[in-house]
Parts: sequence; C-alpha cells; structure tokens
Amino acid sequence: MADLGRDIGEYIRQQRSTAKISLRQLARLAGVSNPYLSQIERGLRKPSAEILQQIAKGLRISAEALYVEAGILEQREGGALADAIVTAPDLTERQKQVLLDVYESFRRENAANHQAGPATGPAT
Repeated sequence: MADLGRDIGEYIRQQRSTAKISLRQLARLAGVSNPYLSQIERGLRKPSAEILQQIAKGLRISAEALYVEAGILEQREGGALADAIVTAPDLTERQKQVLLDVYESFRRENAANHQAGPATGPAT
C-alpha cells in the first residue's frame, strides 16, 4: 500500500506543478492542512476518496482521474473527453452531467451497432 500512496502523491505533486500551484495554495483550495497535503505527496498518508475529491477540485481536474491513480476506480475508455467535460470551468454541474449522459448514450449505441454489424454513415 505504501507504493500506491506514493504513486497518488507523486501524481498530485505532478498535477500541482503543472498547474503552477504552490503546496500552500493547493492546501487552501482543497481545504486540507499544508502538512497533511505534504504527507500525501510524499506517500506518507493515503487520502480518502473525500480528500481526493477536494484535492481534485483545487487542481481543477476530475476526481475520477485521482480515483484511478489511487486505485479506487478502474480507468474507463473515453476518459479524456469525460475529464474535459468535468473540468470545464464555464459549464454548470447540470450541463456537465447532461453532456456526460449524452456521450455515454452515444458510446452504448455505437457499441451495440458495432456488435450488430458494420457501421453505416448518415444518409445524404
């Protein structure tokens, strides 16, 4: 489990660095203490799903991405688009959910069509 904690900590540190956010800034944004966040990044503490969600919000990334890194969720196909939708700052939570639902319905439809036979394009 120590390796898993270190992996999620390294991932959080990498995301924080990419976002050009200091440890103190992220701790404030996520609502956790600076020492606790430092311990998470160094692999000394394993954060709960709730803490990961707060950290994701502070980093402006999807909580799902952190859950996958922490081993809480398995990675799913289409994650990049879902991540883009979830992290879009100009969409409301309701709009994000509607987009995710539509996207997932298209994926299911395409999977069903793929199993039924060759794909056909729209009639012109």
